[in-house]
Amino acid sequence: MSNTSAPEGLPAGRTAAALDAVDRAMLDVLADDARISVRSLAERLAISRANAYSRLDRLLRDGVITGFGARIDPQLAGLGTSAYVLVTVEQTAWRALKDALGAIPYVEHIALVGGDVDVLLLVRTPDNATLRDVVLGRIQAVDGVRATRTWLVFDEFPGAGSPLS
Repeated sequence: MSNTSAPEGLPAGRTAAALDAVDRAMLDVLADDARISVRSLAERLAISRANAYSRLDRLLRDGVITGFGARIDPQLAGLGTSAYVLVTVEQTAWRALKDALGAIPYVEHIALVGGDVDVLLLVRTPDNATLRDVVLGRIQAVDGVRATRTWLVFDEFPGAGSPLS
């Protein structure tokens, strides 16, 4: 039996409040077009504007929606070199590494993973020379990093995403 407890107000084993079909449909619409007006959102979901505002406020307050932003093409934005950097760390150091790795320019995403490596980084840089400097000069210089392996990304394609509705 686990000693961890569920967040307040949630049954054991749940990490987030249950979303109903309207919440999931709202997330689908917003994931496709975060600039949609609440009026248009309500019309697409066949709910009142008051209901749409209430649901949107709750999803924001509960942290289900963490923000709104533009999807940027890294290549067109001048970041033409992308790589996944696999990092092996000293087992006692991984908690402290999060902030140090997150402060490195060009590190876009950090994931603690299980398996042969400990951390997976997505790094986007303008060119290979900058990637080399980030990996060899910045990432490997972080206390607690034992080793890195770099996988260069040749091309990227969007996936279908998570089905929410």
